[in-house]
Amino acid sequence: MSKKVLITGSGGFIGGFIVDEALRRGYEVWAAVRKSTSRVYLQDERINFIELDFTSEANLKQTLADKAAEIGKWDYIVHNLGATKCANFLDFNRINYGYLKLFVETLIELNIVPAKFLMMSTMGVLGEGDEVNYEPFTEKNIPLPNTKYGVSKLKAETFLEMQPNFPFIALRPTGVYGPREKDYYLMIKCIAKGFDFSVGYKKQLLSFIYVKDLARVVFDALESDKVRTKYLIAEGKTYTQKQFRNLVKKELHKKFVLPVVLPLWIVKIVSVIAEKIAVAQMKTSTLNRDKFKIMKQRNWKCDITKAKEELGFQPEYDLERGLHEAIEWYKQEKWL
Repeated sequence: MSKKVLITGSGGFIGGFIVDEALRRGYEVWAAVRKSTSRVYLQDERINFIELDFTSEANLKQTLADKAAEIGKWDYIVHNLGATKCANFLDFNRINYGYLKLFVETLIELNIVPAKFLMMSTMGVLGEGDEVNYEPFTEKNIPLPNTKYGVSKLKAETFLEMQPNFPFIALRPTGVYGPREKDYYLMIKCIAKGFDFSVGYKKQLLSFIYVKDLARVVFDALESDKVRTKYLIAEGKTYTQKQFRNLVKKELHKKFVLPVVLPLWIVKIVSVIAEKIAVAQMKTSTLNRDKFKIMKQRNWKCDITKAKEELGFQPEYDLERGLHEAIEWYKQEKWL
């Protein structure tokens, strides 16, 4: 009998690829969605859907209790639900920490704790890195998040650690890109128009993880014997903005792209103004103070030795291959 896996945040960019990988590996897949969740990338007839309302403790408990009575408990749970942009910054805490806390407490109360619970965290919980010698991040770094997003994810990680014997794993990916993703897509779109905007004049090292590699390591972790631990997830190489630009330029067959380097002080002012306008309109903004701190950070180099040694993680995509596949998708879908 196939093992059952429940995946929250299934309708999102990363969630859809986690669902695809679960199906590829032969799991009985349960995709947790909301009524408003788009299912455009969840069309496989093998997918089972469950609507979970994290805004209501009573509704969440009742839904989980009813489903557990029907099918038994899930073997694995992937908690991929989260917010990376919020109009109200208190929402980071409510969604990234509060929803996880409620979910875990309900699983414990109903006695349906899975064999393993995987939380999708972020490398951002570690905060700023070494910007003198550019030493890579490792799991031994003390978390000192400098963004509200990072703080909310660290609170969620800490809550899991405080639950006695709770079988969790936290993955901390660096920048995730691939088909359907929208932030790196905006960078690619600018390059397609002949401009590449970067921030600050000091050397910056970027790291990436292709979404399919991230989805694979989710199940490598679930199927391992490891528990109550955390892993940094990245391709394992670093790139400069120029290298990123040149790879995109090559893929798009662009003869010339103008690099535009913006001073940090200008980007900070624009980010603050964009954030205040978005908050006043109760909308999210791509540019905000959290995003500025991420763009300002010079060192995103990370050591993935632990994931390689303990999970057998071997990324299949370098940035060139990943960008080729992503850009082909953007072209096919008329995004470019």
